[in-house]
Amino acid sequence: MLKRKHEESSKREHNPYRRRILFFLLLGWALLLLGDRVSELRVYQGALIAIYALAIGSLILLTGYSGQLSLGQGAFMAIGAYAAALTQIYLQPPIIITFISAVVVAALFGAIIGGGAARLSGPYLAGTTLALALGLPTLANLFSFLGGETGLYFDVGIAPERFGSEFTLYKWFFWIAALATLIMLFFIQNILKSRYGRAWKAGRSNPAAAQLVGLHVGRRKVLAFTISAGVAGLAGALLGMVSLVAPSTFTLSLSFAIITGAVLAGLTSLTGSILGGLVLVIIPEIAEMVSGNFGESEAVRANIPGLITGLLLILTVLFTPNGPAEQWRHHQEKKKQKALEKQKN
Repeated sequence: MLKRKHEESSKREHNPYRRRILFFLLLGWALLLLGDRVSELRVYQGALIAIYALAIGSLILLTGYSGQLSLGQGAFMAIGAYAAALTQIYLQPPIIITFISAVVVAALFGAIIGGGAARLSGPYLAGTTLALALGLPTLANLFSFLGGETGLYFDVGIAPERFGSEFTLYKWFFWIAALATLIMLFFIQNILKSRYGRAWKAGRSNPAAAQLVGLHVGRRKVLAFTISAGVAGLAGALLGMVSLVAPSTFTLSLSFAIITGAVLAGLTSLTGSILGGLVLVIIPEIAEMVSGNFGESEAVRANIPGLITGLLLILTVLFTPNGPAEQWRHHQEKKKQKALEKQKN
């Protein structure tokens, strides 16, 4: 009887699904409490961290697990942002519907592009997505209903009155961004731990062997591209919410920033996406501090962010090639293994 109870309690303790739910709930609660206790600037930066983390998570799913190198996540973010803004302007549905429309429209574009991308690999796929990132945002200049260079204003409305008069608009943005990011990262985490994630990893590591065991690698790649595009579309809608839905918001540099954050986080570590988002927000502040020590030179101010990013990438490749989060996980696994070996001896 006691043995059975011990086994049941052990199963509960080692249930990864429950642990993930508890982790995301505690993280969400901590973030919401923190949002009420910091300045408006920090709340705005917190919303940006959440948005970047979500965009990095979409790239980790696509590149880290399915092995498809994309340089065009900014394009899918733009699709999601414009879809959400146009839905809000012309239909004025509840705010959650606008975000759902961003996910669905971006995912549809991802499925279409992914169908062709499944036949490409390596630099050919990277070049295709790079062209997409360069060309797609500029289409806004060709159609008047997209707002041209001026862009569109994505208005999510003010916070409900029950939150009180001291609940500012930026806190409302932070709550929306943090909640949407946590829900979507939880969704991605469960997909990556499922048979789909295992199939993507198998297809990435050895496509021929995956085909031999009955996995349709091409279809799996299209599915990964579709889900990744949908997640990026939601990140783009959130970015349009805190800034502006315009070509200047979704430039090529945004796609490169997302890639940088993914490399710093570790391309196989979804947990590290939050760290990657944090780094992307902190770099401009560090650059501002450093440039101030050089007499506020415009040349220094313009080049310092790139220099800091380059140094971080070099250090990451040298010391934590799989990202700090993945490195920490391996360290913990080694400690557990050593402890088990000591117990056996």
